[in-house]
Amino acid sequence: MKVLAIGTLKPLSEEQSSRIFPNEVPATLKLYLDGKIEQFWLRDEMKGAVFLLNVASVDEAKELLSELPFTKEDLHTFDLLPVGPLLPLGFLIK
Repeated sequence: MKVLAIGTLKPLSEEQSSRIFPNEVPATLKLYLDGKIEQFWLRDEMKGAVFLLNVASVDEAKELLSELPFTKEDLHTFDLLPVGPLLPLGFLIK
């Protein structure tokens, strides 16, 4: 199942940025290398990350994202949208 995770990042202090980013980046990279994050983007003006997740369920997506350092500190929240194939396109091949 694919889940689009649209993140909202709260404003960060210099202390928070310098303390958390060194842990956030490797944690995100690990999810990518494990095949859980399929694609990733940054919203304009550092408003948050957007991930296309490859997971078994929305609950799995919540669990994975809850372990990221910014999310753990309630500085990054996600709206999760399950997505899939555009099924009406099937009508074109009948």
